[in-house]
Amino acid sequence: MMKLENALTAIDAANAADPSLEDGEPAAQLYGRRMSAELDRLFPDAPEPLKIAARGQHIERWILPRGTYPEGKAGYHAWRRDLARHHAERVGEIMAAAGYSEEDIAAAGRMLRKEGIKRHDDVQALEDVICFVFLKWYFAPFAAKHPDDKVQDIVGKTARKMSDEARQRVIREFDLPEPLAAAFTG
Repeated sequence: MMKLENALTAIDAANAADPSLEDGEPAAQLYGRRMSAELDRLFPDAPEPLKIAARGQHIERWILPRGTYPEGKAGYHAWRRDLARHHAERVGEIMAAAGYSEEDIAAAGRMLRKEGIKRHDDVQALEDVICFVFLKWYFAPFAAKHPDDKVQDIVGKTARKMSDEARQRVIREFDLPEPLAAAFTG
């Protein structure tokens, strides 16, 4: 358990440098704690590499600003791919320093790069947690800033990434208006 605590503490320390604040604290640090809390709620028996990947999902995200990539879909995808690589590398460094095996480091990296969504349980579990965190804490502010068609599109994309069990849980736990709820039932 000491290795896990050391890794989570190191991720939190790295994210404490986030210049963006949310609710008065570094945004990446707050996001990491929300990810850990949601993982504990949804997957209480999660293995340590998944716990570390959840906490490190946005480690040092501000280092690669979206504005430094071209506009449009290709630029967005390049940014997300580079972020995933960065997150996996930084979390891998932290895990190595904490004494984790190469196998555990590789597992966390695979999750952070999202290699095997819908094929690997741990990768899918991380994606389900990401979607729940988005819906719980970030969806309402997002929806308030965008037109209905964009909101519907994002909800549809979110639902498609989730496991069947997670989509069913969304229907039970969130009071979504019918057009949005339909994305999780179809």
